[in-house]
Amino acid sequence: MLEPPYLLYLGGAADTIAAKTARGLAVWRPEQCIGQVRTDPAGISVGLPDLTMDEAAAAGARTLVIGVANAGGIMAERTVADVLLALDAGLDVASGLHQRLADQPAIRDRAAALGRHLWDVREPPPGLKVGTGVPRAGKRLLTVGTDCSVGKMYTTLAIEREMRTRGMSCDFRATGQTGILISGAGMPIDAVVSDFISGAVEQLSPARDDDGWDLIEGQGSLFHPSYAGVSLGLLHGAQPDALVLCHEHGRERMRHMTHHRVPPLADCLQRNLEAARLTNPDVIAVGVALNTSGLDERTARDACTEVEIALDLPCADPVRHGVGAIVDRWAVCFGR
Repeated sequence: MLEPPYLLYLGGAADTIAAKTARGLAVWRPEQCIGQVRTDPAGISVGLPDLTMDEAAAAGARTLVIGVANAGGIMAERTVADVLLALDAGLDVASGLHQRLADQPAIRDRAAALGRHLWDVREPPPGLKVGTGVPRAGKRLLTVGTDCSVGKMYTTLAIEREMRTRGMSCDFRATGQTGILISGAGMPIDAVVSDFISGAVEQLSPARDDDGWDLIEGQGSLFHPSYAGVSLGLLHGAQPDALVLCHEHGRERMRHMTHHRVPPLADCLQRNLEAARLTNPDVIAVGVALNTSGLDERTARDACTEVEIALDLPCADPVRHGVGAIVDRWAVCFGR
């Protein structure tokens, strides 16, 4: 298990999406985060004190968390050098990048010599099985998106918090590195061999008979040329009873894919429902989570209203408005 407090590594992240792992921990586990490390003092911040490795260790930090994400999950040379500094300062190191800490000879050898722990979060468990598609007991909600990095994790966690506030039984099921770091458990679904993705989700969210819900964090998008395979396997393995569509208002092009446009919301929702029906013919949509961070409050409200009218579903920005309206629709549809 990772040992908090955490020092969050932002490196030279150029935008909030690139720093989404650090931001997720700072938002959802602020009591466990002691500071941040930036290679560019003018770069993205998650609102924590800027500390050196030695300062953080002196302040009580136990683990450096690589809080950045990039296409392909590559570990930059500067990151390797900074990890070595963290190890020398007495910190363990955790990373959610595809490129493993343990596969970097300099890091592996230094950690072994100093008795430090390395945590590669994107390490699937052994013995995964292929999916069966056999119906299983329990109810499941899955977040899906028009693109990657549009708020699926945040929305899923917000729904969990809202449901628990109402006394409902539910569990967040993490499928990405940030969600796993926040919850302490999960399945790094984009690191699973493709044949085993749906089976891995069946293992992550097994049958349950306690009248509770599994809230499964979505990944990627059916419309993204790079990540559609992960999204489809998630849909089939989750056997979702309910879908929530996530979208960033104003995003016109797929992230890292300027030649591919973000699909219309109605088309994206319809395709996700069609794909989900392979393993759960009764799946329905219960809401839309709209990221309106680039809008003022009035324009954000208008944007949500426009989506509500177009799709006949409750729509809200989980950060600004919460997800109460979405959970209300879910409760009506499933008799809660």
